[in-house]
Amino acid sequence: MSKQTITIPDDFILGAAASAWQTEGWSGKKAGQDSYLDAWYKNDRHVWHNGYGPAVATDFINRYKEDVALMKAAGLTHYRTSINWARFLTDYENVVVDEDYAAYYDRLIDELQAQGIEPMLCLEHYELPAALLEKYDGWGSKKVVELYVRYAEKVFERYASKVTRWFTFNEPIVVQTRVYLDALRWPYEQNTDKWMQWNHHKNLATAKVVKLFRDKGYSGTVGTILNPEVTYPRSSAPHDVKAAEIYDLFFNRVFLDPAIKGEYPAELLALLAKHQVRWEYDDEELSLIAGNRVDEVGINLYYPHRVKAPSRAWNPETPFHPAFYYEHFDLPGRRMNKSRGWEIQPRIIYDMAMRLKNEYDNIPWFVAENGMGIEDEAQFKNAEGQIQDDYRITFIGEHLHQALKARADGANCQGYMLWAFTDNVSPMNAFKNRYGLIEIDLENQRQRRMKKSAHWYRQLRDTHQLTINIDDEEK
Repeated sequence: MSKQTITIPDDFILGAAASAWQTEGWSGKKAGQDSYLDAWYKNDRHVWHNGYGPAVATDFINRYKEDVALMKAAGLTHYRTSINWARFLTDYENVVVDEDYAAYYDRLIDELQAQGIEPMLCLEHYELPAALLEKYDGWGSKKVVELYVRYAEKVFERYASKVTRWFTFNEPIVVQTRVYLDALRWPYEQNTDKWMQWNHHKNLATAKVVKLFRDKGYSGTVGTILNPEVTYPRSSAPHDVKAAEIYDLFFNRVFLDPAIKGEYPAELLALLAKHQVRWEYDDEELSLIAGNRVDEVGINLYYPHRVKAPSRAWNPETPFHPAFYYEHFDLPGRRMNKSRGWEIQPRIIYDMAMRLKNEYDNIPWFVAENGMGIEDEAQFKNAEGQIQDDYRITFIGEHLHQALKARADGANCQGYMLWAFTDNVSPMNAFKNRYGLIEIDLENQRQRRMKKSAHWYRQLRDTHQLTINIDDEEK
């Protein structure tokens, strides 16, 4: 091991991310404005760790000025969050704006910009209105695509003169995968047809919003935030390589390719047809996707995914699942975040960067989420009560190094954003694992305290230097 100091380019994003539902809380929320996450929490609260959920979250909606001041103190250049579709409107069919909630975003945007922090806004971070899930089956319906585009139009009318970087979705594959493919979350329905229909309608919605933004002549960009898992085969044997390729098709390329290339992979369409997965699409929709590709992508990267060829026969009574073609594989001796149960492998950043460079026209992109969730961080407090999260500093440094290395090697990597700015609620895990630069003290009116990592992050911003211990073979 040896120390190396790397210069961070002046235009490189050093930001952090969050979402509306995970931070704002329900203060001021009106009847009928539940999102999918709110409905899940109300119907299935016992699965959320210690009962914490979106009801209070971090109370950001009332404390945003305090938190923006902390963002500035921590050196953030950019802050990405979402607008809660379920709260932005009081009438989803007639697209009536909730002026109270919209005015809160006016104030938040102004405050961020006054403090020198660029806002980046996402239109949907799992915040599908619950009423549209109940009435139209959510993203299973083309009507919901239409209503989403009308919602986006209202948002752009209000804020596009102030905000120039927009994103259609955050992790658009997640909800339907957890609900309809794996049946792990409310309302627990295993339905592969519905899973693919939701995928397609979100791809279609992205294309329609990109077209709307360009047709209206707004200045700025529209992208999407994806969470492709860097997938490694267990071995170089053809059966393991095939398992990784098929996993990649179903969980990565199903969104990467339409967003960036404007088309679905032919191999994916063939497998869907082979297994009689039924979903509705037509040539006009495919043409819209082809003609309205995104300007940039954010990529959420936390851990590698490893697969091997399946060793057991598929139960013929089980509906088709892509796991027909693979099994998960745990690499012996891997580094682990034992709190979260995830492997730590910083090279995923570099490998994804090279993939985007070589396979996706070197599209502009940035690390939209990367972070380390740790349980019971209070054990790491010093005598002054500050969390000494050196493990987070090491984690960020190693992953940031890979992003900077990729940029030096020609990848169009625009920056790095940490998940998350503060500790916040996550689905089911609630506040169990803490990700923030800023501690949220749940036992003391959600008091905020900067962790050691927040001061270190500010130093990155001030010095534009990253000093890191690296293996000699990585130089």
